[in-house]
Amino acid sequence: MTAQDGLSLYYRDYGDALSPRLPLLCLSGLTRNSADFARIAARAASERRVIALDYRGRGRSDYDADWRHYAPAIYLSDIAHLLAATGSHRVVVLGTSLGGLLAMGLAVVKPTAVAGVILNDIGPEVARDGLGRLVDYIGVDRPQPDWPNAVAFLRRTLPMLSFTSDEDWLDFARGTYREGTDGALHFDWDVRLVRALRKGIGAPGDLWPIFGALGDIPVLAFRGAVSDILGPATFERMAAAKPDLVRVSVPGVGHAPSLDEPEARSALDEFLARF
Repeated sequence: MTAQDGLSLYYRDYGDALSPRLPLLCLSGLTRNSADFARIAARAASERRVIALDYRGRGRSDYDADWRHYAPAIYLSDIAHLLAATGSHRVVVLGTSLGGLLAMGLAVVKPTAVAGVILNDIGPEVARDGLGRLVDYIGVDRPQPDWPNAVAFLRRTLPMLSFTSDEDWLDFARGTYREGTDGALHFDWDVRLVRALRKGIGAPGDLWPIFGALGDIPVLAFRGAVSDILGPATFERMAAAKPDLVRVSVPGVGHAPSLDEPEARSALDEFLARF
């Protein structure tokens, strides 16, 4: 699709657009892309449409010439255009990390479009230590000579992910790297996007009012039990602020659960069955 400023944005579109069930809109983490939702889409697309976006500067979408456009307001505009382009007037939003913050933002700017929200390891407060770790990780390209080395690097760097098999790690690596013209593997995102964070563009502030916009919207919230992004105190406060919040803690997992863990799969399927 073409964004409002002419950039070409890529999205994956699974399932039957005419299904009576509400579409599932999948929004990835800060540097991630639509590939992260391939397994979820394969399960859910048997009964509903599943749409997953590559934000500008990620995956198969164009990189923005102006790094200042890597900002939540721009992402929300892109998402609104995606909903219009696909004729999706009302959706369930699954958001991992940044995607969860955008899901909350969507409930503010397009409240009638949001029927339900799934927050994956994110809340109205982002732990400073975890955010600092992410900023350090994403801002510098770390080329790898081949896929085995890319997998080994990710295993060392992100040991608290829930992947157990070599196939899982390779799938994750293929959603993290792309082959460059030099033959090496490079991060599959525009590393300049970290400049926006360091300049405070879109940096997390007081997000509790935005969380409050979820109001009566059904929400399922996941937390990796050892996450350094969504702390346990914030997770508890979310439940206090929204008593109907459905919470699931995924044991032994950091930021962020893949949602392919047994506890996550069953909770996700049960929640989606409501729509």
